[in-house]
Amino acid sequence: MSAPFIPVDAPFTREQQAWLSGFMAGLAAIPTADKEVQAATLTLEILIGTQTGNCEFVAEDLAAAARGAGLAATLAPLDSVSPEALGGERNIVVVTSTYGEGEMPDNAELFWEELSADGAPRLESAKFAVLALGDSSYDDYCQAGKLIDTRLEQLGATRVVQRVDCDVDYEDTAAAWIAEVVEHFAALQPNTAAPAPAAAAAPARVRSPWNKKTPYPSRLAVNRVLSGPRSSKEIRHYEFDLGDSGITYAAGDALAVVPVNEPALVDELLGHLGFSGDEALENGSSLRTAFERELDITAPSKDLLAELSAREPSGAVAELVQRGDKAQLDSWLWGKDTLDVLKAAQGVAFDADGFAALLRPMQHRAYSISSSPLASPDRIHLTVASVRYENEARRYGGVCSTFLADRVGDADPVHLFLQPNAAFRVPADDDAPMIMVGPGTGIAPFRGFLHEREARGAAGRNWLFFGDQHRESDFIYEDELTGLSERGVLDRLDLAFSRDQAEKVYVQTRMLEHSAELYAWLEEGGHFYVCGDASRMARDVDDALHAVVARERGVTAEGAAEYVGTLKRQKRYVRDVY
Repeated sequence: MSAPFIPVDAPFTREQQAWLSGFMAGLAAIPTADKEVQAATLTLEILIGTQTGNCEFVAEDLAAAARGAGLAATLAPLDSVSPEALGGERNIVVVTSTYGEGEMPDNAELFWEELSADGAPRLESAKFAVLALGDSSYDDYCQAGKLIDTRLEQLGATRVVQRVDCDVDYEDTAAAWIAEVVEHFAALQPNTAAPAPAAAAAPARVRSPWNKKTPYPSRLAVNRVLSGPRSSKEIRHYEFDLGDSGITYAAGDALAVVPVNEPALVDELLGHLGFSGDEALENGSSLRTAFERELDITAPSKDLLAELSAREPSGAVAELVQRGDKAQLDSWLWGKDTLDVLKAAQGVAFDADGFAALLRPMQHRAYSISSSPLASPDRIHLTVASVRYENEARRYGGVCSTFLADRVGDADPVHLFLQPNAAFRVPADDDAPMIMVGPGTGIAPFRGFLHEREARGAAGRNWLFFGDQHRESDFIYEDELTGLSERGVLDRLDLAFSRDQAEKVYVQTRMLEHSAELYAWLEEGGHFYVCGDASRMARDVDDALHAVVARERGVTAEGAAEYVGTLKRQKRYVRDVY
């Protein structure tokens, strides 16, 4: 038997690799005769809560490292298990993100409802560890992981490794946590346990060489406006050339774009701070380069607000920060950027490194892909609304949306990488009905879904709910959708243009109007998809779905919730919301 190995793309430091390599070498040295009489190996049950797929990658790395160290490992979404199933001598590892304002990701909601209930089972015999992924710019940073970690302890389970909270740049922190988890659980392995049969298993997916640290320099091949001249929005269609990247994608995935800050804003910020931009930072970059490509100079960071509050305790920023009224602070910050906040604290000066340290790293922007590889294998399409607004003094633009719309020339590379979303896919059964709710740019993945089903020759019926403000100016992809209808791919198209009549009409309005037929499609095995705004639209659509089920099934709100919960468990109700 050859010695187990660590996959080349596993994200471990040299020290972590050394420990794991030594551990695995020891396993390989065990005589074969001894192994034949050894008992079953310890199994890590890795449970995943994810909205966009990042947690799946971390969980796969953990599983690979565990198997390489002689442990067994299983992976499953959180909503596929019940708290009752976690009782007994179980070794539970949870990797979860946080969605929205401290909420559970979609595939963890049902699990959390049962785990947090008063009648949840005791778990004294179980051992656990939790990794939480989140974004520290939100108040409820890593809240989902924190809640699950605390609740497992409350139910009597033993924490083997302390919870680790990962910010948006999570890779190194997660890798260190993986090494610690593997080391601790390996120490719990019975002396008579055998190495897992899949000790040398690699991660479940082949990883692209293009990622957040090494994005692919693509060419923007198409940039055209979709919305009409009278629209209050500017929605554009983009196509990115994949060239020789080797990037393969699926309908339902997201594309991450690394933006560049607006040069005029960089100049304004440098001028206000009294810098030339040539100042050298500790990391070797010039301040101008850092402002352009490395730092978020738009959204005021919590660290900056805290520093301004400390430096000018009687100033306007300090008054709001120290008052502790989040709603009032958010209201004041609405529409403001870092430059606005600095102007409100005129008496505060910084050195270059000190100021740069207060800003968050530049983050990629992820957009739902609006194409299918079966129809467009060499280009990835996006459908993006350009963010633009102004006040009396200044004009503002979304960092990435205006970068793409205004500042990418024919010869300028756009750095990007794929973010797979295995949970958001066209039904595997080509005969299954598909119901899609995607107003505005929420139509993006469903354009890809429809092209996918057409290319596959899928017989399943397709129903799209689409809407925006005005049909005349906001009916994006109208000609394309008409063509899909004429070719028999799009069986039903229900439109909701909210401002074209006195009473506002939304996609959820149309759902309720066609309640009986919608329920019939679900009863025939239909899959229900939602994409778009999480704060209002997705909640209203969810309420409408529950109302449809309650009405047509003749059940209470609790009965409707049970039915919808079953759809979620069967992966027939999935969302891509933001």
